[in-house]
Amino acid sequence: MPPRLPPLPDDEWDDRTREALSALLPRRMRNERDAGPAMAAMARHPDLTEAFLSFSVYVLFRSTLPRRVRELVTLRVAARRDCAYEWASHVKLAREAGLTAAEVEAAGRGKADDPLDSLVLAAVDELEDHSTLSDRTWDALGEHLDERQRMDFVFTAGAYAVMAMAFNTFGVPADTQGSDGP
Repeated sequence: MPPRLPPLPDDEWDDRTREALSALLPRRMRNERDAGPAMAAMARHPDLTEAFLSFSVYVLFRSTLPRRVRELVTLRVAARRDCAYEWASHVKLAREAGLTAAEVEAAGRGKADDPLDSLVLAAVDELEDHSTLSDRTWDALGEHLDERQRMDFVFTAGAYAVMAMAFNTFGVPADTQGSDGP
């Protein structure tokens, strides 16, 4: 099935479109081919893209959340929301953050051997199921994460849930060429 929002063709990219992607992509990648399927589809709405990327870049690069935890959160959201694009992009990032193939697979199942990993995955499930964390889960996370990190945890899960909804709805395929989106 073709995507609902295919990548914006190169001949339709203007200065405004390229500028909207500047928070995430270097100038040389602001084109249909190099932007990857998600960003090339998002390029169809530069104002929205620019606003959302500002937040997404924070979540991906400047958050106080440890990389490993961030990638566990993202993978669990991608699995729960059946988002092939998000899953494929973040498997690569998770491996770079030190997760093993078995730990990545465990994130997809929502079950981990490591107690912190298990807590992280269960907390994502709780957010997905109830749109909140219980006091018990909040406190348990507090044994490993400070207040700002727990805030970033919630916003990371939420940001990737929104992206999964968008990418699934727009029909963004898993990127097999190696370009990473937010």
